[in-house]
Amino acid sequence: MGHRTNDTLTMKPLRPTPLVDEIRSCMLCRERFAATATRHSPRPVVWFQPQTRILIAGQAPGRRVHETGWPFHDRSGDRLRDWMGIDSDTFYDQALVSILPTAFCWPGYDAKGSDLPPPPICWETWHDRALDEIGEVRLRLVVGGYAIKRHLGTSKPMTQVVAGWRDLAPATFALPHPSWRNTAWLKRNPWFETDLLPNLRRAVAQALA
Repeated sequence: MGHRTNDTLTMKPLRPTPLVDEIRSCMLCRERFAATATRHSPRPVVWFQPQTRILIAGQAPGRRVHETGWPFHDRSGDRLRDWMGIDSDTFYDQALVSILPTAFCWPGYDAKGSDLPPPPICWETWHDRALDEIGEVRLRLVVGGYAIKRHLGTSKPMTQVVAGWRDLAPATFALPHPSWRNTAWLKRNPWFETDLLPNLRRAVAQALA
């Protein structure tokens, strides 16, 4: 498949709700981010609406997403869209897909250039309200270890949770982060592509029908 990210894609978000506007103006982590190696300012990337069909519960924006303001507008997003079997126009249609990370801002890098974890204060401040506003969805994709721990309330290793996908499907799928850093993980776990992905794509198509 390979639905590549298109920099010229025109996204048409729905009219922001008061909660979306409130989160977009959040500066709770200003001092936290200023103390990182990247010394960046908060830029919440908010992409959800009520009555959406699919919820992607992710981790936190990366640097490219921080710069563009588009969630999953990077190689990870290309891979995630390929996993789902949808193109960018469908992915960025908020009437169909909402994206709710555990932290709305890019956490930045540490002194060694490694990604910092999503700050818990973001989840604690916003996520109950955001989930209430989104409401019931047809399909939930929980993407990455941090999101799996938060949304599924488990301390099990990510691989164990993803491998047990049949226990959650068809309403929920736990997925590894689609980062290209996880290419080796995918090679070690061929069942993900042969067994899980066909069922995921079927569930996505049904949710969008």
